[in-house]
Amino acid sequence: MRADECQSMSDVRHEIDRIDRLLVELLAERQTYVARAARLKPTRDIVRDPARIEDVVEKVKIAAKEAGLSTDIAEPVWRTMIDQFISFEDREFVRNR
Repeated sequence: MRADECQSMSDVRHEIDRIDRLLVELLAERQTYVARAARLKPTRDIVRDPARIEDVVEKVKIAAKEAGLSTDIAEPVWRTMIDQFISFEDREFVRNR
């Protein structure tokens, strides 16, 4: 259901919950790639790659604009997500050595 088709807060909440479930699935998939990256990287010092972070954020900002998502939401969400995935990748790197 599109947002403009919602007739009640219950409808809105149901759709937000549906989207949250989809986001969790996508984040779980992203995590599998981050875990793989931790196994492929030869040294721990390249787990955090500032140039890659900025590249990802810039691509997200472009995609956000195209999709109608405020970059004021997208950028901090992605920066937080990236930080958390980097922490996860660092733990995975150590665990797999």
